[in-house]
Amino acid sequence: MKKRNTIILIVGVVVLLALWMIGKYNGLVGKEENVDSKWAQVENVYQRRADLIPNLVATVKGYAEHEQQVLTDVVAARAKATSVNLNADNMTEANLKAFQEAQDQLSGALSRLLVTVEKYPDLKANQNFMELQAQLEGTENRIAVERKNFNDAVKDFNSNLRRFPTNIIGSMFGFEKKAYFEAAAGSDVAPKVEF
Repeated sequence: MKKRNTIILIVGVVVLLALWMIGKYNGLVGKEENVDSKWAQVENVYQRRADLIPNLVATVKGYAEHEQQVLTDVVAARAKATSVNLNADNMTEANLKAFQEAQDQLSGALSRLLVTVEKYPDLKANQNFMELQAQLEGTENRIAVERKNFNDAVKDFNSNLRRFPTNIIGSMFGFEKKAYFEAAAGSDVAPKVEF
């Protein structure tokens, strides 16, 4: 009878341990899926921006044909930004940094384009241009929101992954820390404004 109770106790402990491990594993899977979902949303808003750019360039081109270099820079930056593919499986700090750099180059090219537009009052008054500019501004705001949501999900996943005893389960099953979006280099310096 004593041997039987010992076996039942051992089996009970093993079952409880297995259930605990399953719970921790499933928790990490859920948090990782949340990170993947947030990343997909980041890609979605970047794609929206990329989709708006050809219309914006075409509208500006009709008014500012001699600004060809600015238009070419925007098109080239868009091509580079859309060619850098990053998914949740290869989200290392280096890959995320390359993705960010390509997106930052596109943002810079768009900024130069919008500054160029200031020279053309007729273009600034064009309804199509105004609508595209408003959509682009809204998209830039969405990008900021989705990047923050992504970073929040990464923080939740990474902090959970590092906590004891979940870190043991994470290392057993190959879960790895995710990279954050970081501010572009030099963004901590305020731009100089001259009148």
